[in-house]
Amino acid sequence: MIEMKTISAILLALVSLVTASAQDKTPEAAAVKVPFAKSLQSVVVTTKDWDATTGTARLYERKNVSADWKMVGESFPVVIGRSGLAWGDELPRQTPATKIKREGDGSAPAGIFPLTATFGKSSKPEALELPYTKLAEFTECVDDARSSFYNRIVNRMQVGNFDWKSSEKMAAITPEYDLGIFVAYNSFPVVKENGSCVFLHIWKDAATSTEGCTAMERRNLERLFGWLVAAKNPYLIQLTEDDHNNYRKSWKLPKLK
Repeated sequence: MIEMKTISAILLALVSLVTASAQDKTPEAAAVKVPFAKSLQSVVVTTKDWDATTGTARLYERKNVSADWKMVGESFPVVIGRSGLAWGDELPRQTPATKIKREGDGSAPAGIFPLTATFGKSSKPEALELPYTKLAEFTECVDDARSSFYNRIVNRMQVGNFDWKSSEKMAAITPEYDLGIFVAYNSFPVVKENGSCVFLHIWKDAATSTEGCTAMERRNLERLFGWLVAAKNPYLIQLTEDDHNNYRKSWKLPKLK
């Protein structure tokens, strides 16, 4: 007969093995950034200056990488970070940056960033072509720079290694996160403290700024959901009007209208 101490030891060993297995996740391959030169769709957001918290969004498309950008439909208003814009891209600039995007600074990132995924609280819209995450009770965007999941949307019950102390509980943020698009800022690779959880999402109202995202009326976000095509490598271009015009030729940006 096996003694109770032996049984207890075996059970303890099994529990330890299962726990270790759950937390020892295989590291994900580093994300690969599709260059802007291959983009055929762009959401262009411009502001009057670096401290402005409101701006204008325009949609552009081109038939191929050599064609001119053409505006699609009408422009619409947006709100951005409470601290305006701060540089969040490593593209060569004509002048030194005075504001650099950092975690918790309340600034929306300035630069050129892929739009890679979407989320919402209902089932995936039929017309949507980008990857979609349906928000659940435990869906969180991790903004703790010490976490191995920094700047990622995860389900805390599924990732195994729960190593963060700060995150956005996305399902609880209403109506702003009823629909949203992930802006792949600070994603290639993720750099600690450079900022996280940047989205295009529904605004609270036309006068309320964000903590670093770009927000708009729900109908305009729904327009993006039906327009964006993954195969066209959509990008967000977000700059002041002056900077957009200054860098338009060297960065091959759409001409503002």
